[in-house]
Amino acid sequence: MHFRAASADPAGPADPAGPAGPSGPDRAAAYPADGPVAALGADRVREEFAAHRLRPEWTWFAEDEDGEPLARALWWGRADSERPVALDCLQVRAGVADPAALAAGLLEAGHAAFGTVPGYHLSLPRDWRADPALAAAVAWRREAARTAGLTRETERLRYEWTPAAGTAAPTGRLVFREGTDEEFLEVFARLSRGSLDLNTRSELATMTEEEFARADFAFYLDCPGERAWWRLAHLPDGTLAGMAIPSATPYHRNVGYLGVVPEQRGRGLIDEVLAEITRFHAAAGAERITATTDTVNLPMAAAFDRAGYEVTEIRLVLEAPPVA
Repeated sequence: MHFRAASADPAGPADPAGPAGPSGPDRAAAYPADGPVAALGADRVREEFAAHRLRPEWTWFAEDEDGEPLARALWWGRADSERPVALDCLQVRAGVADPAALAAGLLEAGHAAFGTVPGYHLSLPRDWRADPALAAAVAWRREAARTAGLTRETERLRYEWTPAAGTAAPTGRLVFREGTDEEFLEVFARLSRGSLDLNTRSELATMTEEEFARADFAFYLDCPGERAWWRLAHLPDGTLAGMAIPSATPYHRNVGYLGVVPEQRGRGLIDEVLAEITRFHAAAGAERITATTDTVNLPMAAAFDRAGYEVTEIRLVLEAPPVA
């Protein structure tokens, strides 16, 4: 058994059935996108390579002794990423006796080459547990991910807004304004207190509020959205209530980050903050706004429901635990 990145494939004829030819993207696109877990098809693979979000050195295959590909792993990153951000697609051919073991070896080979352990994001239908074939396909992927060090698991709801849902008019309950970096750092720290977000709670077990705030600030600053979009939220008397960070992905507008400070929670103000983000993106002509929240974060999920966002999928996120 060999584990090989597409960039390391030997030159040869571009035969999808045999060892890879000179084009890593060609080989990645030729791998069949089959099985119950949604996988990237040939056209999408080529689009992502063209956009530099998939790369030969982030595309790995498990091969038998004859060079026949038995598994494919596609790690994804933004066009300017130095290292992959997440594992986007993991497949093992039907008939492999132990798909979890093969997939784990493939992931470990990739991690060793990258010098990092990117998370694995599986996009699933909301009722995926009711489909035996799909549940079994998820099970061996989870086992492989755990073996490769991705032992922290979070299930998230992926929401989507379209113009048909409309936008809520401002009520005057909150006033939004721009803020300095220092002000946003302070609010990031305050919002982490008592958060229901599982990643926030996990990270705070190994870092201070201030460290976490700086990490979150840097993350959203690095997203495709613009820093000029960010807003602080205040009550009409000037009391800080929270913040709204409209953001974006490489594909569409995104809710980003929003929250209400602990002392103002329970008053329905999260609806006002979400409405501000939705209006902002809608005014810019967004045809789609996406958002995610943990399945256990019931108040946030309810706010998305009230705002007309609809659940489009479950996102199962498998990650390495934070390092103490």
